[in-house]
Amino acid sequence: MNKQLKFITRSIFAMFIVLFGAITIIQVVQAEELRANPLNKRTTYNAFSVERGEILVDGSSIASSIPTSDAYQFQRVYENGPLYAPITGYFSHYQGITGIESAMNSELSGLGNTQFFTRVMRIITGEKPQGSAVELTINPAAQQAAWDALQGYEGSVVALNPTNGKILAMVSTPSFDPNLMSSNNDLEIIDNYKALQDDPSKPLMNRAIAGDLFHPGSTYKLLTTAAALESGAAEPSTEFKNTKSFKLPGSNKEMHNYGLGLCGSGDKVTLADAVKFSCNVPMGELAGKMDRDEIPKMAAAFGFGQELSIPLTVTPSQSPVPQSDADAAISSIGQLDVRATPLQMAMVSAGIANGGVVMQPQLVNQVLAPNFSVEKSFTEAEFANPISAKTASQLTAMMVAGVNESDGAAYKARIEGTTVAGKTGTAQNGEDAAGNDRPYTLWFTGFAPSENPEVAVAVVIANGGGEAHNFQGTSYEIPTNIGKQVMEAVLSQ
Repeated sequence: MNKQLKFITRSIFAMFIVLFGAITIIQVVQAEELRANPLNKRTTYNAFSVERGEILVDGSSIASSIPTSDAYQFQRVYENGPLYAPITGYFSHYQGITGIESAMNSELSGLGNTQFFTRVMRIITGEKPQGSAVELTINPAAQQAAWDALQGYEGSVVALNPTNGKILAMVSTPSFDPNLMSSNNDLEIIDNYKALQDDPSKPLMNRAIAGDLFHPGSTYKLLTTAAALESGAAEPSTEFKNTKSFKLPGSNKEMHNYGLGLCGSGDKVTLADAVKFSCNVPMGELAGKMDRDEIPKMAAAFGFGQELSIPLTVTPSQSPVPQSDADAAISSIGQLDVRATPLQMAMVSAGIANGGVVMQPQLVNQVLAPNFSVEKSFTEAEFANPISAKTASQLTAMMVAGVNESDGAAYKARIEGTTVAGKTGTAQNGEDAAGNDRPYTLWFTGFAPSENPEVAVAVVIANGGGEAHNFQGTSYEIPTNIGKQVMEAVLSQ
């Protein structure tokens, strides 16, 4: 009898251990996996049962939740969806979440650490759970100006406040409507997402901070010049022989100025004029006066190669150390393996504008509780100090000359009553299978006013200029005009 009792007792104990282990695995080890499983509708329903907080721009809602009569209880809706899509992303019960919806999900869903007491009070008072609102740093006038100016182009605009790092505009075109992903109809979402994925214009790509990075072209000359000034390799007055071409070291190939001409008039050209005219030959020669890693080190000091969160995740720009002197010359004008996001090039201009100090870019201003009290404020922070105030002042003078002087490459960025600093860029993208030049990448970056900057901007236009586009549109025109319009939108307020 005792043996039978012992057997039963041991069997029950063993089953208890197995059951305890299974529960532990399910509730602890597999909890996140099960929670994320698309078949787990309970998690989805719970997420949508909370009235998600709004995303605000200048006090106006650009994303909110409206009540529904279905099992989800709420549906996310977006005002001016395509205008803000690269920022807001989307909140979808089938396709997941992206953009600010993802980066600030804890706050928007009311589950952030700073919202603990708010959750407790709402339970005590019997109020329904509600997420907090996220207020962005975006300037609606600048955002709209960038959007309007980019219509018909594949490209992006990023505008920053140089003194505090607040992002005033972030536009990427072609864009998409996040409302296509936020309905409560799974079949609609599947069809809409597939159509966007299959679209050759890649509307889901946020060109401002990710996707296929761009050769920065001549805007990169600001970093080449900064490296030369900081290392002592050159001064603004340093002269170079004014020639149409430069034989690349250890190669039979030559580097030419854009248009195959000279760099201004005269037998000599200064570094300052090389920046103003955006000449390639002096920059290639200048690169040879420095160690190969000097310019990449300067680029890294401005943020190239560094992880960055705004709080959206930013793809690091690239500026590897050249493997030869010829490569160093080509890289010095923003070609070869050098790649950049518009945000990164806006940071370069912003750092120059701010006396050599680059501020941490920030897209979120504050988090507001349902009762409109401030739960969290984002304070300005220094990102890097790559150059001295003297170097920043010298670069500013060169960029101002590029805009203010009639023969400057960026003269179309002039704003009446304001001194603008600017730099253009035209990047070549090699040849296609038939041996024809691919369309160019067109750039403009700059800031205004030069003496007391309020806005720094970077504009990129993909697939512009060049023979493939019958040479219609250059960096002197399209991106420069767009940059001007965005800066005017900020300054006019």
